[in-house]
Amino acid sequence: MRILLLVHAFNSLSQGLYVALNDDGHDLSIELDINDSVTCEAVNLFSPDVILAPYLKRAIPPAVWRRCLCLIVHPGPPGDRGPAALDWAILRGVDTWGVTVLEAAAGWDDGPVWASCAFSMRAARKSSLYHQEVREGAVSAVREALARIAGGLGPRSSPGNIAAHGWQPPLRQAQRAIDWDRDDTAAVVRKIHAADGFPGVEDRLFGRRFRLFDAHPETRLTGKSGMLIARRHGAICRATLDGAVWIGQLQPSEQAQPSFKQPAVLALGALGDALPRLDDDPTEESVVPGAGEIRYEECGAVGRLHFDFYNGALSTAQCIRLRAAYAQACRRPTRVIVLMGGADFWCNGMHLHCIEAADSPADASWRNISAIDDLARDILTTNSHLTIAALQGNAAAGGVFLALAADRVLARSGVVLNPHYRNMGNLYGSEYWTYLLPQRVGAANAQSIMSRRLPLGVAEARRLGLIHAHAGPGLAAFRALVESQAVGLAVDDGFTRILAEKRARRAHDEQIRPLAAYRAAELERMRVAFYGFDPSYHIARHRFVYRTPHAWTPLHLARHRRLADPAEREPASA
Repeated sequence: MRILLLVHAFNSLSQGLYVALNDDGHDLSIELDINDSVTCEAVNLFSPDVILAPYLKRAIPPAVWRRCLCLIVHPGPPGDRGPAALDWAILRGVDTWGVTVLEAAAGWDDGPVWASCAFSMRAARKSSLYHQEVREGAVSAVREALARIAGGLGPRSSPGNIAAHGWQPPLRQAQRAIDWDRDDTAAVVRKIHAADGFPGVEDRLFGRRFRLFDAHPETRLTGKSGMLIARRHGAICRATLDGAVWIGQLQPSEQAQPSFKQPAVLALGALGDALPRLDDDPTEESVVPGAGEIRYEECGAVGRLHFDFYNGALSTAQCIRLRAAYAQACRRPTRVIVLMGGADFWCNGMHLHCIEAADSPADASWRNISAIDDLARDILTTNSHLTIAALQGNAAAGGVFLALAADRVLARSGVVLNPHYRNMGNLYGSEYWTYLLPQRVGAANAQSIMSRRLPLGVAEARRLGLIHAHAGPGLAAFRALVESQAVGLAVDDGFTRILAEKRARRAHDEQIRPLAAYRAAELERMRVAFYGFDPSYHIARHRFVYRTPHAWTPLHLARHRRLADPAEREPASA
């Protein structure tokens, strides 16, 4: 089936659907929803059987949905309507929610329902629910809708016979506001969770207005409700009626110029200097972003290192802390170390928001890539343990190659990999990818993967040799796979032989070409991108951080435009 994905941005949900439908054998192309005329042009060029809209911020023009069947993916159950479905569900504390695939019509979210999928709600950030339950439900529901179309069936139900949840209006900041004199910790966390990702909860700190993101409850620290009482690893702690809450990210909201999310301490700058620092607190029981970001657990001969960084971004400081935690894990009397990452993201490479906020983004970029390279080298040269990268969530750019530094790579079904750098201003990349990738998939496949600039699903990644196995999409099934393989390696009678073979391979490869040579060659290309005359990387990073909308659809997404004019080329700054 020819399917055109019409999207505001090619986000995680859109990528997850692209990967799933590509695996199913559909003929796909993507158009960014820039304006009505561009959308109509895309339909003319591709002549799709179906238009699929998993992420839009405005209505599809009638000229399009009257001509072609348009399916909207709505993050709510049948009958729910409006642009803030998941926000309302979290705020109201519902037990179950869902995803609906409905047909575009004159009313907003008011067309016939083709498919839906229900799921249980977790006490989690909106962005986390979106990356996991909503994405998995959307894939299931879209597949059901397409099967109905292929079978010559009509919609499952019409608007008139749906048990309506009704229209849910946009949530205003006044409805999201925290009352620090009345809201307990659970209420504060729920409000910030409901706005996570976008738009955040507006509040006042030190007389300035910020939007709050990334909330975690804290029960040990207390203070006068509303008072800032501590900081740790980039997060700030604010007292509530019955405890406190850690806030990991802030976005200034009163400046004339646009702003972007940053780690809270970084966003506050000198305003937060007087807050007591808990960075050196040896106690790790608190679920502080700083303490909970990196967590180690051990069972028998297997150690598991969790690193759950917000949106998967890995800053220089986080690299240093993770290296220290990894070194400590390597000193333990275990046999296997499992690098667990986080449930939503394994790792997405450099922390572009921290880099953008730096006095010298070029210097900050250099420090960040060097720190990630140090971590990748530590994993690559580990000769005391066997290592497993367990990708519970998505990975991109340097995060993919950090995973490939491990001896074995396992991935949760449904995870999306973006093992390329070119979308960020044609960056060359580092993390020893020029050594790791050809070794896994061969030189020809390595070149194809790095130049195609499109996401990979785990089924294709397995066929290429990028990963060793996958299971899921449920976390329980994937973690069972990880446990089985980790324990299996640890208790294997041949463990000593396997470890000796690993050491021999590394020594052989080092003789042919040292790791330092791969790193030097990669970083030389990166240095030119950071400090050279071509500003493409800095422009692309700035646009990414500030969420600047595209002015056109890049040709690596818009296959229909390449087919229409193979000689067409993207502008140099794309």
